[in-house]
Amino acid sequence: MAKIVLGVGVSHTPMLNAPVEDWPRFIERDQVRKNLDKDGAPATFDDLLRMAPADIADKITPEAMATRHAAAMENLQRIRDAIASANLDALIVIGDDQNELHNPKNLPCILIYHGKTIRNVPLANADSNWGARMTSKYYEAETPRDYPVDSKLAHHMIGSLIDDEFDIACANGLEPGKGEGHAFGFVHNRLLKGVDLPIVPVFLNTYFPPNQASPRRCYRLGQAIFAAVASYPSDTRIGIIASGGLSHFTIDEELDQMVLRALREKDAETLQNIPRNKLNSGSSEIRNWLCAAGALEQLPLNFTDYQPGYRTMAGTGTGMAFAIWS
Repeated sequence: MAKIVLGVGVSHTPMLNAPVEDWPRFIERDQVRKNLDKDGAPATFDDLLRMAPADIADKITPEAMATRHAAAMENLQRIRDAIASANLDALIVIGDDQNELHNPKNLPCILIYHGKTIRNVPLANADSNWGARMTSKYYEAETPRDYPVDSKLAHHMIGSLIDDEFDIACANGLEPGKGEGHAFGFVHNRLLKGVDLPIVPVFLNTYFPPNQASPRRCYRLGQAIFAAVASYPSDTRIGIIASGGLSHFTIDEELDQMVLRALREKDAETLQNIPRNKLNSGSSEIRNWLCAAGALEQLPLNFTDYQPGYRTMAGTGTGMAFAIWS
């Protein structure tokens, strides 16, 4: 029977695609985006300036940023090495979509992609400015590339999850000109770095009301994914990765540390009862980690690291987290 032998949680923030010298430039985006405070309420950039930690100036010095950037790069390499050494036959990737493939006209809560391949498409005008160069690292450099999908495993998962009373949307191809979103492109281009390891893309609508799954539903979906893998009639070594998170664009270290503590202690009740108002905007990607946690109950969590990636005086940035279960 198939077996889950590796789990990974990893932030996919564009900060991980950028040189540390560009981190202060994110203020150009943070000043104009629709920000939320730590409780999920709308907040202007000026509001966040007033709410920022008292020691925020110390958190955004060039030296502090360089230290966190170096640690993050080391963590990414550690995750690459863990994936490479696990001898996986397939990797289940749990990620979200931000109007890249889905939109309000058709926005599934949970979707499993089961086509034979999934395409990654280069970003247009990738060298036009610093932001485009950073974003382009999720995607192919020059020509589209079709990455393999373990469609047999995906079909099995769809059937098993429906038997477990999850209403699963599915797709077996992309619209012309479209390619996988950044949550999946990060895995292909920053972690696998071109290796043709078959994946099973699991899309969660983390971002957009009104059909975001509850934390409990995400965790139970992970448990059902574990059961689906355990019933798959193949001697297959499978990994699971949660792509995204933790808190952003307003960093909430208290929330992030609560999530990581609960993961280490396998405190399922805490994970399933995270207040939903905390899981909006970028912080909504914590749902991907909750799903992975449900699927990885049987594996020990033997590595975590957390780097609060502050980048402005308003306390904006990304709570960059990295985890390995094996």
